[in-house]
Amino acid sequence: MPLARMAAPAPTRPYERHRPEETLLYQLIETHYPAFRAQLEAQGQTLPAFVKQEFDEFLKCGRLDYGFLRVCCEDCKHERLVAFSCKRRGFCPSCGARRMAESAALLVDEVLPKEPIWQWVLSFPYELRFLLAQQPAMMGKVLEIVYRTVATHLVKKAGFNKRTAHTGAVTLIQRFGSALNLNIHFHMLFLDGVYAEDKYGVMRFHRVKAPTIEELSSLVHQLSHRVTRVLEKKGWLQRDDENTYLLLDAIDQEDDALGQLQGHSITYRIAMGPQKGRKVFTLQSLPPRLDTPRVSDRVAKQAGFSLHAGVMAEAHQRDVLERLCRYISRPAVSEKQLALTSNGKVRYELKTPYRDGTTHVFFDPLDFMARLAALVPKPRVNLTRFHGIFAPNSKPRALITPAKRGKGRKLAKQGCSEKTIAERRKAMTWMQRLKRVFNIDIEKCELCGGHVKVVSCIEDPAVIEKILQHLAMKESLPLPRVHEARAPPDQAALFQL
Repeated sequence: MPLARMAAPAPTRPYERHRPEETLLYQLIETHYPAFRAQLEAQGQTLPAFVKQEFDEFLKCGRLDYGFLRVCCEDCKHERLVAFSCKRRGFCPSCGARRMAESAALLVDEVLPKEPIWQWVLSFPYELRFLLAQQPAMMGKVLEIVYRTVATHLVKKAGFNKRTAHTGAVTLIQRFGSALNLNIHFHMLFLDGVYAEDKYGVMRFHRVKAPTIEELSSLVHQLSHRVTRVLEKKGWLQRDDENTYLLLDAIDQEDDALGQLQGHSITYRIAMGPQKGRKVFTLQSLPPRLDTPRVSDRVAKQAGFSLHAGVMAEAHQRDVLERLCRYISRPAVSEKQLALTSNGKVRYELKTPYRDGTTHVFFDPLDFMARLAALVPKPRVNLTRFHGIFAPNSKPRALITPAKRGKGRKLAKQGCSEKTIAERRKAMTWMQRLKRVFNIDIEKCELCGGHVKVVSCIEDPAVIEKILQHLAMKESLPLPRVHEARAPPDQAALFQL
């Protein structure tokens, strides 16, 4: 390509500290979360400790008055402050964006090989969404059934069997829908084919044809019956004569308040206030779409199950693959889609309009708090799973993944030492995340272009107050409120986007 036609790299933007206290989401939670908790307590209910911690830590995320890092230019000594982040997984947009960038970079750079990748999306009936939210241990069993079914289909379609061929997938479990409803569904990034050894013992990739509507219909039929059969044997579900799946009353809910909030969120109903139990208010600003599903949509449905396989990335489209990984690991709440109406209602714009023309949903502030609470996952529930050839104990994993890590990894030379676990699992730095996702280069000083480094971590409330008072006098800013001391943050990920 001639040099004149080559696109110049986009100039990096200067770093500006995120100010969460100025966002609508922060202001809504700061104002209405205490009333939300008080109303639950007046009803004799309480939120689980992990949900309370999610809200409390969010109100500290990105606030300088709770502690910060001092970063300084090595040349001109220009300093800036970087606040700590909450690192929560529920609804914090800032920490969700950081996690999104890191997850996408990890998958593209270290896990997924340069082969075509197809996205398979499986969603469930309302009853199963509630069951998976209440009993996260069941997600692993259900996901195992889903992976085995699709993997077996791919291996047979390629003309091999399980002993001679291998495939793999990475599943990102998404917990939310476009209307801030609790909607647990699986996004599975499958290899669009299988690996098999040739006569020389070399692993070679064999691609398969795109799934057809008939194949998707057969697969969703198998999945619906296999999943419900296993859950019936476990005693979680029962079916009547019309194959309607009923949730057993014997399900043991750990917290009745959270269970009720999740149930209302799944079924698009109001959870708080005098309108409790009714459908949420929606705005239909577009005419309904009467078009029928196209063959190119590649979606099949049965008994509330929906299997979609319409998005893929070719082997050379690594940028497309990274955008896809970011999309399926994105935060639950988008601040750009959030607004407040003149009568105090919370308005949330749908990313994609529904078929009936719905473009917005509206919540009372307390009901909006209930929606956020229902989205918080339980602790120690892994929302990213690796299967088949990508599993940690898979021997072929070291042969096909870009990072070359796995049980089958061999040292290139005798006597060279293997990297430590910390070196192998080292995440992107906060500076790398900013530059890769937002094109913000914080490693260079915006004044002189010199190198920037971290010089200290400030957590003592007395020192915080002195520094912020100095900055307030220097910049004529109002003094922020300094709070009581808290436990030191996790040193592994202290940084705020």
